[in-house]
Amino acid sequence: MKLTYDLLGNQGAPQTIAFLHGFTQTRRSMHGLISEMNNLSTLFSAIAVDAPLHGDSQQVAVDVAGAADALVDTCGPAIYLGYSMGARMCLHAALQHPSEVKALVLISGTAGIIDPIQRQHRKDSDNELADHVEQIGTHQFIAEWLAKPMFALLPDNPKDIEQRCTNSAASLASSLRLCGTGTQESLWDKLPSLSMPVLLIAGAHDEAFCQHARRMQELIGENASIKIVQDAGHSVHLEQPVETAEIILNWLATL
Repeated sequence: MKLTYDLLGNQGAPQTIAFLHGFTQTRRSMHGLISEMNNLSTLFSAIAVDAPLHGDSQQVAVDVAGAADALVDTCGPAIYLGYSMGARMCLHAALQHPSEVKALVLISGTAGIIDPIQRQHRKDSDNELADHVEQIGTHQFIAEWLAKPMFALLPDNPKDIEQRCTNSAASLASSLRLCGTGTQESLWDKLPSLSMPVLLIAGAHDEAFCQHARRMQELIGENASIKIVQDAGHSVHLEQPVETAEIILNWLATL
């Protein structure tokens, strides 16, 4: 199953990086980070992918594990980089297809919710939010979504909002029901099996995901590195794109 993608960067370069965005976004939300990385290095090619139920992949309705399969089927052997929802999908890809995921970059990622009761509560909450999306429509929902405190440091970008609004309310609702954090299995106990290099990035103002990153580093072991970006919240790569690009490229240089 193939997902829609853009080929960017220096095609034929020694490193290929697959970029996967977060909830409500499209593949174009990664173009800025890719451009910043290209300004610093030409040693990689980029595949910016539309996640299932987003962008031009809205017809692909799968859960997180299915999204990971579709991602690897689309991108093949590569370094996989995901943000938020995309990070969860990339983590699944690394566990389900370890020979294809050469290295892993998780921006504001988590390995899921361990406690079954809390996981069910989150699933119920995501289902309620999905109903809400369908009731109010995409434009109003995007306005409400970006007004959340976790996006307080996200720069005002009309083009970004316009791109998010290309997602239909039905697709966003389906994404919440199929790929919300409450629907996926907890992967915390599987983290020690990751053998590829892993880079974990979080914003200093996003304490919950800083804690996730520290715990993931501890469980993965010596092949995991962590970078906490100052003056950034949940959307690290959009809030501090130059610093994020430098962090990723410096890490890639050590592989």
